[in-house]
Amino acid sequence: MATAETEPERLILPSLETPTLTKAELAELLFERIGLNKRESKDMVEAFFELVHGTLVSGADVKLSGFGNFNIRRKAPRPGRNPRTGEAIPIKARNVVTFHASHKLKAIVQGDTPSADDFE
Repeated sequence: MATAETEPERLILPSLETPTLTKAELAELLFERIGLNKRESKDMVEAFFELVHGTLVSGADVKLSGFGNFNIRRKAPRPGRNPRTGEAIPIKARNVVTFHASHKLKAIVQGDTPSADDFE
């Protein structure tokens, strides 16, 4: 059995009822851990997501070192089918956002300790 000394420190989220981390919880964590006031914490979280949103809308990719990449991918038009009626329906071309987790994030989620090779 592992002891507290051998286990890596884990982030304990404020809400244990839901397995989702919300923007409000992120702001609360900034307030608690960094010492920003609640308004500054909320504004910082909002500003971060506005920057990410604006960058993706402009067509540029977002790369967060050690976390992952958000990419815009263009999907070509294609034929589709209504599953209820079987009627053929054209699906228009569109842009979609994809996320690819970094090797470091994948290793942490799997419980592995990242090696030096993961950072290259």
